[in-house]
Amino acid sequence: MLLGLDKIDPKRIAILDSEGGIVTYGDIVARANAICEEVKERTFCILPVENKAADALEVMAMLVSERIVPLIVNKKTDEALMAHLQQTYGKVGTAIYPQLSHLLPTSGSTGSPKLVRHCYDNIEAAGLNISTFFELKESDRPLMVLPLYYTMGLSMLFSHLRVGATVLLTGRNMTDPVFWKFLKEEKATSFTGVPYSFQILDMMRFYRMDLPELELLTQGGGKMPTALNEKFVNYCEQHGKRWIATYGQSECTARMAYLPAKWAREKMGSIGIAVPNGELSLIDDNGNPITTPGIEGEMCYRGKNVTMGYATCAEDLLKGDERNGFIRTGDLARFDEDGCYYIVGRMGRFLKLFGMRVGLDECEQIIYTDCACESACVGTDEKMIVYITDAAKTQAVKDALVEKTHIVATSFEIRVIPEIPKNEAGKKLFSKLENK
Repeated sequence: MLLGLDKIDPKRIAILDSEGGIVTYGDIVARANAICEEVKERTFCILPVENKAADALEVMAMLVSERIVPLIVNKKTDEALMAHLQQTYGKVGTAIYPQLSHLLPTSGSTGSPKLVRHCYDNIEAAGLNISTFFELKESDRPLMVLPLYYTMGLSMLFSHLRVGATVLLTGRNMTDPVFWKFLKEEKATSFTGVPYSFQILDMMRFYRMDLPELELLTQGGGKMPTALNEKFVNYCEQHGKRWIATYGQSECTARMAYLPAKWAREKMGSIGIAVPNGELSLIDDNGNPITTPGIEGEMCYRGKNVTMGYATCAEDLLKGDERNGFIRTGDLARFDEDGCYYIVGRMGRFLKLFGMRVGLDECEQIIYTDCACESACVGTDEKMIVYITDAAKTQAVKDALVEKTHIVATSFEIRVIPEIPKNEAGKKLFSKLENK
């Protein structure tokens, strides 16, 4: 059975949520067996979820059963975007590649119909790799605030359930007293967050709290501001805890690299080394390998956690593995003498705002559809800058982006310019825009 869940004591609690929901390992196996009885042929479904034990049970049972292939999406996905997904994939039926396990949108916040195709080997590999470098064990009680529809959230489930741990799941806001009551009363042993999560912890004066059971803090979802990173490195050093920064993509079932705790201060800002059983490398513009430290190139990754490819229509769910365990990440990086990698830029057109990957092209489409306004979106992981030519639509554009992405308004800066620069073929010249 997937992740060896049938080998774990069925009475052990697998998932406990902050609303009192409880799922045992036996519940997951029983629900998976029930699905096998009810569903005779492999089929596809769109599964909206939130961070509750009942939803996590459905996700894991579908995966373990290998009968239902879920497209896992945010339960709060905009109705129009959900309808688009239904229209694109709703008539898949039973024509599905045998090893396809689940699908995730490439842009979890904008509801893109472009999906990442995962297989069962990806789940096994992620569970093994992550549980190995984090040194996970049965007694662990990780606090999971990352969404179930987010690749890093799912990877938390895979890795911790593989070792028989109890995942403490919550959808509560981190400023909610219930959140902190849950963390303390259930004696959380680890916390995983994106940069925004740690900004909130900083604001909440986390460093003053007495949390003796909390042993591990891990960060992913984009680059951490240096000053904030240093605060948590200091905290962990002073309190005997581990601080481990990680790097990953949905295309690689979350984690691809991690910075060992021993280098947390010395190599702050580095994504570290490849996860166990994985391999990082760099190539130049001609595709030749870069073997000299300090030289920038496109970062590549090889491992069994590399997903099979993308889907943009129902027919793509019949496709097999198009990547064969290798991917060009689209990130520009360099490595040092110890083999630790540093991301220096991004080749693709997307940002990670508050840890959520947001497609710039998709945001331009949202603005065009909702506001009848042409735009050009650029920016950094700190803020998206949106250029428009109609000042009267400034607020409408910001409102549309907030509504569709579910990301706070301060992440978007609207700038009005006379015209969007383009070349003779009509393509936007993003390099001509001021990106500060």
